[in-house]
Amino acid sequence: MAGKRRHRLAQRRKAVGLSQERLAEALGVDRSTVVRWERAETDPQPWHRPHLAAALSLSIEELADLLTDTGQPPPPPDERLGYVLRHPGHLDLVAVAYLRERVRHLDERYDHTPSTLLLAEAGQLHGQATFLQSNSSGPVRRELAAAVAESATLMGQLVWDASQRRDHATSVTYFDQAISAARETRDVVTEANALLRKSYLALYGTRQPTVGLALTTHAAAVSHRDSHVVAGLAQLHRAEAHAMLGQTRDCSNALAAAETHLATMDADDPAAALFCPSHHARLAGSCWLFLRKPDAAIPALETARHLIATSRKSTAVILSNLALANILQRDVEAATSYLHQAVDVIERTRAGGGLTLAFAAARQLRPWRDEPLVQDVDDRLFTLMAP
Repeated sequence: MAGKRRHRLAQRRKAVGLSQERLAEALGVDRSTVVRWERAETDPQPWHRPHLAAALSLSIEELADLLTDTGQPPPPPDERLGYVLRHPGHLDLVAVAYLRERVRHLDERYDHTPSTLLLAEAGQLHGQATFLQSNSSGPVRRELAAAVAESATLMGQLVWDASQRRDHATSVTYFDQAISAARETRDVVTEANALLRKSYLALYGTRQPTVGLALTTHAAAVSHRDSHVVAGLAQLHRAEAHAMLGQTRDCSNALAAAETHLATMDADDPAAALFCPSHHARLAGSCWLFLRKPDAAIPALETARHLIATSRKSTAVILSNLALANILQRDVEAATSYLHQAVDVIERTRAGGGLTLAFAAARQLRPWRDEPLVQDVDDRLFTLMAP
C-alpha cells in the first residue's frame, strides 16, 4: 500500500506542477517531510492538511480520501509507549516504530528550531530508547538499536549546536554511541552519517582538519555503495578539510566526486531526506573561502543562498561566509549587509554554526570598527549574547 501512497501523492504533486522542494517551501516544512509523506512513512499532521490540500488544489475531503486509500494505519498512541516503558516485557515493534517516528519528527525540526527547545524531548526519547534496548532481545532489539543510533545522532547535533559548538566531548560520546548501534544492525548509511557528523566537530569545533579528513574519508568509503547522498556529503566535507589544509587539487577532486554522487541520487536513496539542493554550492563556496579565493566563493555562496529557505540554520552559515568573502575584497558595505541578514536568521534559529561564523566575520571587520556600519552590526551581535 505504501507504493500506492507514493504514486498517488507524488502524481498529484506533479500534476499541479510542484517539485518536492517547492511543495515543502509552500508548506513551511523540510523536503524530507514531503519525501516521507510520499513514501507512506508518515502521515501529514492535521495542521499541515489544509495547506497541503490548497497547494495540491484539493478539498480537505479529497485529500483525506487520497491518504485514506493507502490503508495506512494511524500512528500508535503515546500511551502505548508509556505502557511498554512500565512493562518492558510487553515491548513490540509497533511501540518501537512510534518512538522512532517521534525522533524523526524532532530531526525534521532541527534546522528551523533553536536546539535548546528540542533538547529536553530528544534527551527523553534517547533515554527511553537506550532503556528499552537494555531490556529487549531478538528482532525488537535490532529495531531499538536503530532507534538508539538515530536518537544518539540527533542528540550529538543538538548538544553541539545548543552549546554554540563548544561542548565537543559530549557530542563525540553521542556520535560514538550512534556508530556502535548502527554497526550492531549493520546499517552502514546510519553509521556513515554519524561518522560525518563527528567529522564536523573536528572541522569546525576543535579545528583539526587532518582528523576531519580521516573521518570524512571513512564516511565516504562506508557509504559509497549504499547511499549517494551520504557519500556525496562526505566528499563535500572532505573537500573542505583539504581546503583548510591548503590542498587545492585534492579539494577540487573531492568536489568533483561529490558532484558525481549527488547527481546520481534518487528518491529511493535511504538518506534522501538529508539532501538539500544547496549542499554542493554551499560547501564549494566554503572551500574557496578557506583557499582565500573570494572571487570563486561569492558566486557559489550566492547560488546556495538562492537554493535554500531563509529560515534554515545553514542559511546563517551561508550569509556569514558571504560576509567573510566580501571582507577579503574589502567591501565593508556588502559584508555588513550580509551580517545583518545572518543575525536575522540567528535570532530565529539560534544557529550555533552561524553565530560562530558571524563573530569571526565581526573580528575581521575590526580595521573598520569606527565606521557606523560596523558599529551597528557589532551592537546586534552583542545583543545576541545577552541573557
